[in-house]
Amino acid sequence: MRSQGMDVKGILSHVDHTLLKQTATWEDIKQIVDDGIKYETASVCIPPSYVGQAAEYAAGRVKICTVIGFPNGYNTTAVKAFETGDAIDNGADEIDMVINLGWVKDGKWDELEHEIRTLKEICGDHILKVIVETCMLTDEEKAKMCEIVTFAGADFIKTSTGFGGGGATFEDIELFSKNIGEGVRMKASGGIAGLDDAEKFLELGADRLGTSRIVKAVKELEK
Repeated sequence: MRSQGMDVKGILSHVDHTLLKQTATWEDIKQIVDDGIKYETASVCIPPSYVGQAAEYAAGRVKICTVIGFPNGYNTTAVKAFETGDAIDNGADEIDMVINLGWVKDGKWDELEHEIRTLKEICGDHILKVIVETCMLTDEEKAKMCEIVTFAGADFIKTSTGFGGGGATFEDIELFSKNIGEGVRMKASGGIAGLDDAEKFLELGADRLGTSRIVKAVKELEK
């Protein structure tokens, strides 16, 4: 427990404990799932190829999150739709999709909304988070994506993949909070350095944190 601010358990309950590196093995993923269960994280976020195995192993003890169109987002909508259905069939509880950033630059707002709406329809009651890769967008584009994500009926807007050259910033969460509609939550992801960072993001209104560092920080505190 911490002497000031939010307690560690409270912070962990908002963490999507994440491992998305290309070389992740089943032993690595199994450790992430074990940690997610032990520390009662909101979910574990893992590559699609491990979802079935992880869901079977976790047996409902922690939610399984995976990524779609990751990390570049420029797959066709049909491919993302297939990926989403496949992930849910394999046992994914939550889906984090990457938008087509070229469409943002082209101002293809209808196409972006249609794609998000299509994936949300496939998700049904499963949570859909929309990664907008804030480090590649202008503030105007970020605000517009808040509007699109809201209209499309997604559950979350998410800052970053962690592969785009930049991660979550406090300023982006503040911008999101002013522009999202009712019912849309926020996920800060990428570059969250530790418990103090995590607490600040939560204070600013983020509901989820995509990171591997928080569990590591808690393990250090336990030593």
